[in-house]
Amino acid sequence: MPATVIRRYAIAILAGVTLAANVAAQEPDAKSPQPETLPSAAESQTPPLLPLKVSYTAAMDKGISLNGSATRTLEERDDGTWIYRTKVDSFIADIDESLTLRWVDNRVVPLKYRYRLSGFLIRNREETIDFDWETGVASGHHEGERFSLELEAGALDPMGYQLQLHQDIRAGKRQMEYRVIDKGDYDTDRFAVIDKETLNTNHGPVEALKAEKVRDDDSKRQTLMWFAPDQEYVLVRLLQVEPDGSRYEILINDAEIRR
Repeated sequence: MPATVIRRYAIAILAGVTLAANVAAQEPDAKSPQPETLPSAAESQTPPLLPLKVSYTAAMDKGISLNGSATRTLEERDDGTWIYRTKVDSFIADIDESLTLRWVDNRVVPLKYRYRLSGFLIRNREETIDFDWETGVASGHHEGERFSLELEAGALDPMGYQLQLHQDIRAGKRQMEYRVIDKGDYDTDRFAVIDKETLNTNHGPVEALKAEKVRDDDSKRQTLMWFAPDQEYVLVRLLQVEPDGSRYEILINDAEIRR
């Protein structure tokens, strides 16, 4: 694998579940399958948001050591809005990704999304999205190219859909679909909970629900995520398998959840 490709995936892994969003945009989705290993759960009212701070470690199978860490936080502000943020510090790159949002009727309502990547021997990248729900317009820029889109009901951003996925799984949902604005256009992202597994972590075994990004049957790319019910369904592991068999993984290191 060329060094530039390795660097790109290393950056994506350290950014946490952003990897799933970035890769999802590269190929069409399939219709969501009915999970066979879990009974369908009745949807209940989505639980309230909980402030949290989660740190992750990363690994690659190409013989590259990633001396870096990713931290994700969710905090409520005095004005009732929330800040959802991912920060990455590594020898490859630094990433600062954030979303200002409101939590209304059990839904993420994005207000302002910001993404900035900078590092050594890589091209700096930026993306912004501003959601004006009064006028029904989303505007921003991706790598210098400006865009403006009509807002669809329930539209999300590359971080907001991840938070909504977490909350929907907490609520008992087993199949999810989101309309996501990324790189100046809309994507449709679909997910399904498919199994239960026990994971070995730094703090011992953890029971988790296993979810997947739903893709076409002939797709050779796979994105899997594990959420821990006993820890408010926090993401404890993400695994990306590429068409060439390469594996990129993040695993939870520590989590602080304020109930």
